[in-house]
Amino acid sequence: MSANKELEYNTVWIAQRADPYVVKDASGSYYFTASVPAYDSIVLRKSDTLEGLAQAEETEIWHKHESGPMSKHVWAPEMHFLFGKWYVYFAAGEKDDIWKIRPYVLECQGPDPMKDAWVELGKMQRADEDEFSFEAFSLDATIFENKGSYYYIWAEKTGVGRQISNLYIAQMESANKLKTVQVLLTTPDYDWERHGFWVNEGPAVLKRNGKIFVTYSASDTGVNYCIGMMSVSEDAELLDPRAWKKERYPVLKTDAEKGIYGPGHNSFTVDGEGNDIMVFHARTETEIVGDPLYNPNRHAMLMKFGWDADGNPVFHF
Repeated sequence: MSANKELEYNTVWIAQRADPYVVKDASGSYYFTASVPAYDSIVLRKSDTLEGLAQAEETEIWHKHESGPMSKHVWAPEMHFLFGKWYVYFAAGEKDDIWKIRPYVLECQGPDPMKDAWVELGKMQRADEDEFSFEAFSLDATIFENKGSYYYIWAEKTGVGRQISNLYIAQMESANKLKTVQVLLTTPDYDWERHGFWVNEGPAVLKRNGKIFVTYSASDTGVNYCIGMMSVSEDAELLDPRAWKKERYPVLKTDAEKGIYGPGHNSFTVDGEGNDIMVFHARTETEIVGDPLYNPNRHAMLMKFGWDADGNPVFHF
């Protein structure tokens, strides 16, 4: 029996770990990181197998500051290997201004993310001619490569009052600086993106069949949280928003029969047999005790998914 039979799908995989991110390195090892309920640190797990991450020891690689930037609300870390090094991208606020959420970067000083030192590179830097990026509530950065260039996608709020969370894209100059001015990728146009708050956030990238797919999360973080999707040809001009196609309806949402509520903020990986896996968080109850933001019961789950005849991913529990 293959070790992969031990994986259980669409159920709690790693409890109380929101915004789960899994990356597989060149040697085949898996790493896992996520937001922890206290929002005070960045943790990593490593395993030779995907299923092994569930029991793997968790190591704290960075802890929040006592004051100033990066001292509150440490959210949604992702680990990427770029420009020959490991980097962690995350968002954080300030103790005296808790909603001053901005994107930050850590750099690993050696090849082993679990053992080698991590240093702060500070806030992500926008392009020199960009006056707007990262001036407001900004979070959930992800990174992907296409045709030798790296691209950075993130969520940032704009407007007045409760504000609107949009997704933006830019090309990267280096691991901690953008090369191009931000381009608006998507804004919450549809009713399913506007429950509680008008939100597009949590982008994740999947490349296959000559296409680039970006899934993202929409609406507030309770039972209405769901996943939308955009796509573009890998040969297109990725910084032209008209080149992208946005799906009219969510590609994944609450399934009361399965007891999965508010699926969102996903990442993608493959299991040991090469099957495509979506890693996502969801709740297992409809009634949220207290503020949804601070309720810890968003759990990391796994979903095996396939592809349709047109080369598009198909997600279902």
